[in-house]
Amino acid sequence: MDITAFIRELLFGHDCVIIPGFGGFIGNYTPARIDKSNNTFFPPVKQISFNRNLNHNDGLLVGRISESAKMNYADARNLVEEFVKDIRTRLSKGEKVVFENIGSFVNNHEGNVQFEPDRNTNYHLDSYGLTSFHIAPLESYDIRKKVLKYKDKEPVKQISTRKILWRAAVIIPLLAALVAIPLSTNVFKTKVQSTSLNPLANIEFENNKQAIDKRKSADSLLNFNQSTVSEKNDSLELTVPVKGEKAFPTEKIYCIIAGSFKSENNAAVLIKKLENEGYHPELINGPNGFYRVSAMSCSDLSKALNTRDSIVQKYPGTWVTRIK
Repeated sequence: MDITAFIRELLFGHDCVIIPGFGGFIGNYTPARIDKSNNTFFPPVKQISFNRNLNHNDGLLVGRISESAKMNYADARNLVEEFVKDIRTRLSKGEKVVFENIGSFVNNHEGNVQFEPDRNTNYHLDSYGLTSFHIAPLESYDIRKKVLKYKDKEPVKQISTRKILWRAAVIIPLLAALVAIPLSTNVFKTKVQSTSLNPLANIEFENNKQAIDKRKSADSLLNFNQSTVSEKNDSLELTVPVKGEKAFPTEKIYCIIAGSFKSENNAAVLIKKLENEGYHPELINGPNGFYRVSAMSCSDLSKALNTRDSIVQKYPGTWVTRIK
């Protein structure tokens, strides 16, 4: 019985298949390669080699034959032994023994078994369906042509030193002026700033920004017969005091508002701070549910404006409003 079919089947799934009493076939993985001499590409392959020293019975081949041929293990082992005995007899006579799609065996002049693998069969499963192929090189591509092309380009014109100095003499003063003007003037500084004590005050500052700008432009023409300090959403009537505030007299009263808060607790914090600094702060109800903290109140608009200017650096966004 020819058992080479079983050997071929096992070589696809195993790296070593031993024929007991004869030798073992070993699968060696070789990665994909390129033969530059003839521009041929080869897929990954599992090359088969033979080692006559691997002649013990590992049970792989005998077990496979026993399973496939439906015979007991002892009969399968006897079958392999007869197969090996037949091969050795043929080799001793000088014959060439061929294992189809695996390789061939011959005895050399020293009487040793010599194996020549079949290189047309690939036992690497991941290379199934892949064959070698040939690609002709790109003959028209020459890197030297591109190098010469760039070399022949017209050189970049150099800018004279005189032109560079002339441009620097014009640009440097302009840059210095652009840097110095914002640092030395208040041109780019806004006059309306929000208090840092409570971010909710930003809402009311936006509502009063337009009124503050109008007041600034009319400060030079202010007289007591005109209402020059106004505030959006305010009326000419007296604001209702909070928590037992004292009622203001009927004459014009100007308040220096140092902060405006949505939370009454935050307003109380600012009142305490102003009291420690010697002011007489009061809590006033503002529009939209805000609590305003007045650092002081007076009937003289000029005094109110001067007081505002003296504390606006410490309390950004401070403004003057008339409540009567």
